Amino acid sequence: MHSISKKIILGKKALVAKNYFSNDEISPSAIVKFTCNKCNHVNTVEITPYESGFPIFQLYNEDKVLTKTDLLNNNIVTKTSPGRIHYGELTVNELPTLYFGTHCESCQSKYLGVFSYGEKQPGLTVLDVSGIWEYKELESLN
Repeated sequence: MHSISKKIILGKKALVAKNYFSNDEISPSAIVKFTCNKCNHVNTVEITPYESGFPIFQLYNEDKVLTKTDLLNNNIVTKTSPGRIHYGELTVNELPTLYFGTHCESCQSKYLGVFSYGEKQPGLTVLDVSGIWEYKELESLN
């Protein structure tokens, strides 16, 4: 898992085996499996609450990596309601939202994953994976 700092172009969304985890399924971590769009290899990403991921704000701050429009149009995030704006302007499931960069273990294709984590209601803690998308860095396209 790594952060992404260069401008990117999103590709196709990868098939994620399971994208919603709750309570005991998250402890100590959630294992997310996704299938590479290029070589069909099944990859595994381990998301550990409060350790994995980077704030989604880093992606759209000053349109450095992606624009808010890119994130919204690809259904990666939604606009946060006014009552939950303390979690950020754009969220998944109105919870604190994080992202990570990863790659296919087989063919090295690059992927962006987005997820939210937090207490949805008393006694219900959820980890909701919005999805995992293939991406290319803009510089590598020139």
